[in-house]
Amino acid sequence: MGISLRGMTWDHTRGYLPMVATGQRFHELHPEVDILWERRSLQAFADYPLDQLIDQYDLLVIDHPWAGQASQKGWLVPLDEYLSPGYLAGQERESVGQSYISYQFDGHQWALPIDAATPVAAWRPDIFHETGFSKPENWSELLDLAKHGLVILPAKEIDLLMHFYMVVHAIGGELFHDGRVASDQSGLRALVRLRELVQLCPPEVLYWNPIQVYEVMTGQDRYAYCPFAYGYANYAQRGYGRTRLEFGDLVRWDHGDALASVLGGTGLAISARSPHLKEALAYAEFVGTPETQTSLYAAAGGQPGSRSAWLDEALNESTAQYYRQTLPALDRAYLRPRYPGYLFFQDHAGGIIHAYVKDGGDPADVMEQLNQLYRKSMEGGVR
Repeated sequence: MGISLRGMTWDHTRGYLPMVATGQRFHELHPEVDILWERRSLQAFADYPLDQLIDQYDLLVIDHPWAGQASQKGWLVPLDEYLSPGYLAGQERESVGQSYISYQFDGHQWALPIDAATPVAAWRPDIFHETGFSKPENWSELLDLAKHGLVILPAKEIDLLMHFYMVVHAIGGELFHDGRVASDQSGLRALVRLRELVQLCPPEVLYWNPIQVYEVMTGQDRYAYCPFAYGYANYAQRGYGRTRLEFGDLVRWDHGDALASVLGGTGLAISARSPHLKEALAYAEFVGTPETQTSLYAAAGGQPGSRSAWLDEALNESTAQYYRQTLPALDRAYLRPRYPGYLFFQDHAGGIIHAYVKDGGDPADVMEQLNQLYRKSMEGGVR
């Protein structure tokens, strides 16, 4: 009798099709194993509790902030106890930025980094050519371009929180330290600067995620530039959208260094409740190899987590050099906390910042709310 593995991922070409393609190929190599992948919306993927999935699915595509809580609760298989040290060492060497270590917590590896991403810049060269404007090089030039109605960015709750981290870091503030999300000065300045930019964009951005931004940029001819949104190589490919986007590194912070955005991407984990551990491990190992990542995984619409893929000539040729041009941003991306209560903070903090960016108010009150929420999360806030 055959073995069936069930997996859960997120509902986009980048999240779903490479899992289907690798699952089918694994089945062809191992006919006794069937792999069925299901998908949830991007929002549900971010919000749905992991503990409600581990009884239903053998394979889980997850975000790295889950690592701490999953470790504490015993929800996932510690891959380092089953995969060979040589294989895992290869995974670490192949890491794009901190993708590999992002799934480490409490001395264990809880997922393989099969997908790498961070917010990067995207633009329409044709609109820049038609309007006579140039791509901004720094924050001040970005504001100037936004004043002409040519800039959009994702400003939903979670995206604003990630932008907030990025701007605090650019200002020189320290995140998640000494009972505060950020120092008073850096946090206040970041909120004000972020609101200033978003208010120069169309109000719809307050309800858009990165996918929606890219769909608007490729489907309409109104906006030339997005300064930071989690990158999707799909939109740099011919034929994926009505028109093609180009992607590259982030602007500089005024006269300082280029912005450092917040690491994203996804990892492939195995439920601790799976009755088919041997087969699930074999499939995970197959998906994570540089050979699969550079070929089958990327060809099916995935955005690989393997560094070899990001340097691959054919992949760069097919995506207007997406991978090479954005790799510097990946390599310096900020790694979010992974302590067990962090997701409680992330779930609620975005809404606090969103309300301020949308409606205004006293940024000092916003910082106090964020700091209180952070302290509560450290004390065991439950998602």
